[in-house]
Amino acid sequence: MAEPTHHHVVLFPYMSKGHTIPLLQFGRLLLRHHRREPTISSITVTVFTTPKNQPFVSEFLSDTPEIKVISLPFPENISGIPPGVESTEKLPFMSLYAPFTRATKLLQPFFEETLKKLPQVSFMVSDGFLWWTSESAAKFKIPRLVFFGMNSYASAVSISVYKHKHKLITEPATEFNTEPFTVPDFPWIQVKKSDFDHGALDQDKQDQMHELFNDQIMAATTSHGFLVNSFYELESAFVDYNNSHGKNVWCVGPLCLTDPPKPKSPKPAWIHWLDRKREEGRPVLYVAFGTQAELSDKQIMELALALEDSKVKFLWVTRKDVEKILGEGFKDRIRECGMIVRDWVDQWEILSHESVKGFLSHCGWNSVQESICVGVPLLAWPMMAEQPLNAKMVVEEIKVGARVENVQGFVTREELSRKIKELMEEETGKIARKNVKEYSKMAKAALVEGTGSSWKNLDLIFKELNHFQ
Repeated sequence: MAEPTHHHVVLFPYMSKGHTIPLLQFGRLLLRHHRREPTISSITVTVFTTPKNQPFVSEFLSDTPEIKVISLPFPENISGIPPGVESTEKLPFMSLYAPFTRATKLLQPFFEETLKKLPQVSFMVSDGFLWWTSESAAKFKIPRLVFFGMNSYASAVSISVYKHKHKLITEPATEFNTEPFTVPDFPWIQVKKSDFDHGALDQDKQDQMHELFNDQIMAATTSHGFLVNSFYELESAFVDYNNSHGKNVWCVGPLCLTDPPKPKSPKPAWIHWLDRKREEGRPVLYVAFGTQAELSDKQIMELALALEDSKVKFLWVTRKDVEKILGEGFKDRIRECGMIVRDWVDQWEILSHESVKGFLSHCGWNSVQESICVGVPLLAWPMMAEQPLNAKMVVEEIKVGARVENVQGFVTREELSRKIKELMEEETGKIARKNVKEYSKMAKAALVEGTGSSWKNLDLIFKELNHFQ
């Protein structure tokens, strides 16, 4: 039997909560894995971040004080970026994503200076958006795993379409910009060009976003493999496809299941409200779109009126002042059927509540996985990034939800109201609810110590990367 080994793992998340949280959860999983594996004598985990992101990171990891957090000075005076902004949640417009992300390369000298002083690193997991970390990894001969925060379905479909894009673009029968076309390697899947918002399918396009995307993909191809926050049983065909394209793909999720139980604390008002709905036997639709979705006032009004029309009980978390947009009478009209919350909420606590029976979501991958893990079906309303592909997966592939249709980026009150009732009251919702309960069981099984597919993938990662020690 091999001698137990020590490992030092470096994690470098992108400065956005949706990217940061899963990597911090992965840090927790590494510690849990070490405690159960006799082949690993000890493990050190070091997380890199920036000063304004450190309080959140440290607070999140307060249950695992053995994880070390190091802050690197974030660059100042970035053209177009307000002073003091160090995360995408603070950007005034998502159009500033490209210059913000480009500016992270200015962290590279500080990162490398710190790496010199650290104990030997076994491997590094860095966000795919931080493309420049691949240069640092190569310089220090550290195997780098890439984390993109997306599932295998979205990446496999993107790879297939990108691989065949010249054929697709020149196909005379295809109205490539507006009509659905078949994904070459997955003939049961049809997509539209609008499902891919990073410009990868635009020939000859060379704007800042497209160039950044190309740099990130090129850096990822030099990595040792990909870490995916998903589980094999959810999307096996797509994991296998990605594995067949030359890089190791390791599913290690759902990482949201690594969070420790929350300490007992006074219940917030919205949990009391959900408790009342449970006692009344009334199912609730949870409505939330993450921290970066930008809904216009007109769209907010349409959504608010749709919720009112549907007569469904709802808990809506939003940063917008809905009452200001709709007028003072709206809150009175929905007092019995709905609650609007503008504070930060614990989404897991809400989704886990027995009264919540549906989730109207932007289909960010973290939100989708949380919903699957607790067995709540989704009403998909994708808004950006790979969310349209996540929505296709939810509705067409694993059949755990329904989807609202938008026309030129706008969803009408009638469409929203109809689909809300479909999910919460009709046969579509019953089928989705049955399917999501099955996937919820599989999700939990994937992280069972010793036997789960994601747990075994951790064993494989350490075994594979031992060769580089």
